Amino acid sequence: MFSDRVLVPERKTPPAIVAKDLAGLEGTLNVVISHNHYDHLDEGSIKSLPANTRFYVPLGLGDLVREFGGRNVVEMDWWEEAETPGKTRLTALPSQHWSRRVTQSRNSTLWASFMITGRTARIYFAGDSGYFIGYKEIGRAFPGIDYALMPVTAYRPRWFMHYAHMDVRESLDAFQDIGARFFVPTQWGTFHLGEEPAGYGALELQREIKSQQLDPTKFLVLDIGEFVDIR
Repeated sequence: MFSDRVLVPERKTPPAIVAKDLAGLEGTLNVVISHNHYDHLDEGSIKSLPANTRFYVPLGLGDLVREFGGRNVVEMDWWEEAETPGKTRLTALPSQHWSRRVTQSRNSTLWASFMITGRTARIYFAGDSGYFIGYKEIGRAFPGIDYALMPVTAYRPRWFMHYAHMDVRESLDAFQDIGARFFVPTQWGTFHLGEEPAGYGALELQREIKSQQLDPTKFLVLDIGEFVDIR
C-alpha cells in the first residue's frame, strides 16, 4: 500500500519501499493480498507495479484486481495451495475478519491469511484478524513456522474492534497457538484507523514483552525500512 491516503485517513509515515524500487527485480514479482479493505488493497499501488506481477488473492477478488490492472491473478479458497514459479508454496488459510468496499457489498469476497513455505523458511502472514480458535489448527497443520507476521494495529475501542482485530495480548496468544519461532509485528505506524495512535501497537507490544517476561530475542520490532535476512 503505497498511497498517501486510505479513503480519508492520511498516511502517518512514508512507505519504506515503493513500486519503482521493485521494478528492477529479476523474474516475476509475487504479491499476496489478504482482503479487500482499502489499507490492504489499493488501486494506485496495483497500477504502479510491474506488468508481469502475479497476485494471489482470496476468492472473489480476481475481477477487481484485474480491473486495477493486474493481469495475472490467482484466486484461492481457504486451505487451497498454489506454487510460484520459484517453487515457493502458498496456502490460503482462515482468518476472522470481513470484507467490503464502496463498489462491493459486505462479505461478497473472501478474506484470508497465508502460509508461505520457501526452500529455507516458513512464514505466516496473518493479514487482519480477530483472535479465534483457528490459530491452534493452523499451528497443528503447519509445524515449524519460522516467522509470524502478526497485526498490532486498529484494535481500540475493544467493544467495536474485538471481532475483527486482535489487540497486542491476543496477537501474542495467537503467536503461541501457531508455535512460530519469531514474532514480527505488522501494520503499525502507517494509518490512524483505531482509537490508539498509529504507532501505539509497537510500544504496547514492547511493554507486554517485559510484563509477561517473554524472550525479547523472539520479537523483531523493525524500524520503518529495516530489512531482516530470512534464513
